[in-house]
Amino acid sequence: MEVLQHVVQYVLNMGASVFVPIIMLIIGICARMKLREAIGAAIIFGVAFAGMNLVVGYMLDAISPAAQSFAKNTGISLTAIDGGWTTAASITWAWPLAFLVFPLQIAINIVMLLFKWTKTLNVDMWNVWGKCFVAVMISYISGSIYLAFVVVAIQVIVELKIGDIWGREIEDLTGIPGVTVPHHMTLIASLLYPIDKLLDKIPFMNKKMDAEALKEKLGVFAENHVMGAVIGFLLGLVAGYGISKSLILAIQAATALTLFPMVSKLFMQALSPISEAISEFMRKHFGDREIFIGLDWPILAGRNEIWVSAIILIPFELLFAVILPGNKVLPFGGIINLSIAVAVVLLTRGNLLRMIIYGIVTTPVFLYIATFFSPYITRLAQETGAVKVAEGTMLTWSTIENGEFKFAFAEAMAGKWWGMLLSVLWLALFALFYYGRKKDNAAYFGQNHKEHVADVFKKEQSL
Repeated sequence: MEVLQHVVQYVLNMGASVFVPIIMLIIGICARMKLREAIGAAIIFGVAFAGMNLVVGYMLDAISPAAQSFAKNTGISLTAIDGGWTTAASITWAWPLAFLVFPLQIAINIVMLLFKWTKTLNVDMWNVWGKCFVAVMISYISGSIYLAFVVVAIQVIVELKIGDIWGREIEDLTGIPGVTVPHHMTLIASLLYPIDKLLDKIPFMNKKMDAEALKEKLGVFAENHVMGAVIGFLLGLVAGYGISKSLILAIQAATALTLFPMVSKLFMQALSPISEAISEFMRKHFGDREIFIGLDWPILAGRNEIWVSAIILIPFELLFAVILPGNKVLPFGGIINLSIAVAVVLLTRGNLLRMIIYGIVTTPVFLYIATFFSPYITRLAQETGAVKVAEGTMLTWSTIENGEFKFAFAEAMAGKWWGMLLSVLWLALFALFYYGRKKDNAAYFGQNHKEHVADVFKKEQSL
């Protein structure tokens, strides 16, 4: 067991931008790609991953301080400190049993592929930490490590199933074939699906409102660089930056929104030959069986709707933090709420208006869940010693990914009847989403789908 722990730690130390390309190289070779082409595609994928992480980091480093300054200027004083996902990840990896989740995820994935229960091969090993986090929270609340790993197994399964759904959406949004995002942050889309179906019946809500559609209506003001500059400048002003620093933030935001689609093109360049090789391999050996490679969410980061909606949500997060009774969390480290933005860009197929609506209505849920888990996150930090928590305060994460799943199943495993009810309801809503979205996709991706993807690819190539 100690050997396994060392192997897992060695893999983690390489980082996703090194480890995942190695996995992609192995997959390419297994799919009978020429070694030269497989190595080239894997390296370009690593470059794309590292490049996207650089641009995402640049964006967050520019926007987060302004958002946090905005929070400080409100004068709000709340006792639960928001450390964001980075703090949550660091204390989770320090949990002694975290390494056990790796073999569990791999085993379940292999079994489901062998029995054709999923189309997704999830190679996103870095985000295993999210399932480790679930295990810790469930074990603390239920008192049983065995029940904790039962819930982890359930999460692995539903992630793979939602990965099966998102494959077509991601190809439609990015032009990249054969990949998906089985990330637990996207599971909240299944709970919003009934609302989305209701909004389908409202004519105004059915209009195309992604970045491309806005360009046609707003002209230059919907261009990536202009939109980024305007949003960055306004955020700087409300953060109390003054004109000079606000203009700097405007250029930083414009730079990030301009670079995102450029870096996204590298993903397409790397993944298209691997996807073609896998498709050819599956046709020869498994009768046209479709397989999606499960990757981390940054392959979607080129969609500017994610960033626009996340920034627009900042004042709403702070407003709810003030007015919600019983809330103890001041959004800070997790104030850029990618936990909802990534999920709803897929659910709405990039409809910016719906994304903002879903972000607003779910913000209170995120804050209450963060408040609920704050004592347990604080306990994890104290037991591992990974982070020091000041006396009289607690540590939390204001935009906990997949928090509604964690809450429902934690209460269920603790023997609470309402937790059991919520867990059954969650699974029912997920089933409704899974089968409903499959039917929706069959209608949405008609005969014109290949032409649409070709258009997306052509646009990406022209950037």
